[in-house]
Amino acid sequence: MDVQIWTYIIVGLSFALYIGIAVWSRASSTKDFYVAGGGVHPLANGMATAADWMSAASFISMAGIISFMGYDGSVYLMGWTGGYVLLALLLAPYLRKFGKFTVPDFIGDRYYSNTARTVAVVCAIFISFTYVAGQMRGVGVVFSRFLEVPVEWGVIIGMFIVFFYAVLGGMKGITYTQVAQFCVLIFAYMVPAIFIALQLTDTLLPQLGFVGTLKDGSFLLDKLDGLHQELGFAAYTSGSKDVFDVFCITAALMIGTAGLPHVIVRFFTVPRVKDARTSAGYALIFIAILYTTAPAIAAFARTNLIDTVSNKPYDTMPEWFSKWESTGLITYEDKNNDGKIQYVGDAAYNELQIDRDIMVLANPEIAQLPNWVIALVAAGGLAAALSTAAGLLLVISTAVSHDLIKKQLAPNISEGKELMWARMAAGAAVIVAGYFGINPPGFVAQVVAFAFGLAAASFFPAIVLGIFYKRMNKEGAIAGMVIGLLFTMSYIIYFKFIFSGADAADHWWLGVSPEGIGAVGMVINFVVSMVISAFTPAPPDEIQDMVEDIRYPRGAAKEVKVH
Repeated sequence: MDVQIWTYIIVGLSFALYIGIAVWSRASSTKDFYVAGGGVHPLANGMATAADWMSAASFISMAGIISFMGYDGSVYLMGWTGGYVLLALLLAPYLRKFGKFTVPDFIGDRYYSNTARTVAVVCAIFISFTYVAGQMRGVGVVFSRFLEVPVEWGVIIGMFIVFFYAVLGGMKGITYTQVAQFCVLIFAYMVPAIFIALQLTDTLLPQLGFVGTLKDGSFLLDKLDGLHQELGFAAYTSGSKDVFDVFCITAALMIGTAGLPHVIVRFFTVPRVKDARTSAGYALIFIAILYTTAPAIAAFARTNLIDTVSNKPYDTMPEWFSKWESTGLITYEDKNNDGKIQYVGDAAYNELQIDRDIMVLANPEIAQLPNWVIALVAAGGLAAALSTAAGLLLVISTAVSHDLIKKQLAPNISEGKELMWARMAAGAAVIVAGYFGINPPGFVAQVVAFAFGLAAASFFPAIVLGIFYKRMNKEGAIAGMVIGLLFTMSYIIYFKFIFSGADAADHWWLGVSPEGIGAVGMVINFVVSMVISAFTPAPPDEIQDMVEDIRYPRGAAKEVKVH
């Protein structure tokens, strides 16, 4: 069977599974909708957290970035991996001990202010929409190639699927759907990696193949360095980015992880504080499987791509090349009219443009793996994008229905009405997310990096100071979140949409790129928060007592009810 038939079968079966789970686990109460009833097993929650965490950026785009940028692309690998460790160790148990539904819930109660809650709602919605744009873009890329439809229609199809199980099932449906999606995506990521590792290096484990020797006796990375330098690219294992910018990007990704609301809320779905720690440990193991494999996939894909296309006649290109070319994600221009593809580092002579988001998806095709493996990767990419998109959409709907309407505008609203508002908000969020998926402000991992920067500059200081600094008050938290978010957002918008020419990098403040500015915004947030807090009244005694109770979770193994 050809790739398209296999895709219909594998993707169709996986979608049927997701929808079946959503129907089986549909939410019947707000507690089910917001935190899956608070009774998810730590192992299942670990798998769901991993699926929530491993988005289209992790599955589709991260290895693509590394395959093109080489050493410089490792900032995404380091930042996202380290960020999850930071979240699991520093924040998750304490937030679970607090026992509320959402991050705005924590900020609103900790800072005894509906204004603080509203600012947190705005931050959560803004961050989530920025992040979900990358997920919907990833869905569109997968569908455009494997179902041979335009990217726009691919996004619309993804919208309908997410709408169904996110609106119907809420967190309960999303959690158990994400368990299935994790199984699909990790299997889809590892199978082609193992195939290609055996094909190139006779090594079963991709991680060992990455640092091992090819069948001709040469080291894989040495060959890649040689190929890059022959074609005029920088050596694959050398770094060209400014060290301070690398530090800022890595820090923004790490710290942003610990402030992402859709990941944090996962720790409210387990029964006890102890279970939050356990599920964080499980998730870290599951995440490490993919993240340690990504550099190998990047190197394998880059090597096979260069061997396939460089200086080869255009009319001898394999079928996969023309299929991706028809999507507009590969473009070829014969500048010297010799009929051969000149793939070189000099932009004036380079004849081939490749969207880096296709590298993981095209990897098994480039390596000439069986058609069912190619279709499996498509199903994995969709699982990664849809799982994270659903989690983000739930954050948006919860912020509107629970933190805005229930907690502020209509506190006496019935549970049924609140659930109705949650579903309506989720539906509206799907439509807006679809628009941003069709009109994204960058490639998938770049868009996601902006979301992490915004989370780092807004939520992280408020959460950390809220847990570890009793003197932190509402005035400092509100000012810090607003200024941190506005600074970071303005910097990103200016250098990505207003002044985005070739010489824009020469004008970056302190040499920090838009991807890394969230780290600077975070420092500004911390400074503003603590200075203003020092010159304004201390929090009430009951708030300081609550902070003390959160920081030192006496009887952490005891059940803490979500209320």
